[in-house]
Amino acid sequence: MKKIALIMGSDSDLPVVNKATSILDELNLNYETHIYSAHRTPEQARDFALGARENGFGVIICFAGMAAHLAGAIAANTTLPIIGVPIKSKAFEGMDALLSTVQMPPGIPVATVGVDAGKNAALLAAEILSVEDKDLESKLNNIRTEAKKQVLKKDEKL
Repeated sequence: MKKIALIMGSDSDLPVVNKATSILDELNLNYETHIYSAHRTPEQARDFALGARENGFGVIICFAGMAAHLAGAIAANTTLPIIGVPIKSKAFEGMDALLSTVQMPPGIPVATVGVDAGKNAALLAAEILSVEDKDLESKLNNIRTEAKKQVLKKDEKL
């Protein structure tokens, strides 16, 4: 099965990245994490994106706050599916990152999840890979079934 790349613009994004890695660990998926900045290490980010498919990746998740150009910079250099995770910042509560991530030009798509939504990014990446993996599809269905049970349990308690 293909690997998932998790790329963050800064190590300050680790708390949100950890939300994703906990899901990927639960699903027993292979992933790598890296720190590449669209602005401070553009060459390294570009090189990673250009070689990602050949290096066994199937999906790339990009975590970035503020200007949040990382997902777009990666997407510009690969045709692999890119998932952008805007990170909340002090100045604009994540709105700046959300708009920077979601407003991509035609021809360079980036799927964008909610602000700080590392868990949803991991689940979306797993769903993409599950298109060709029935075992992974089953695991994802089990997660949804368990979530349903938890909601119904809370409703019953209420």
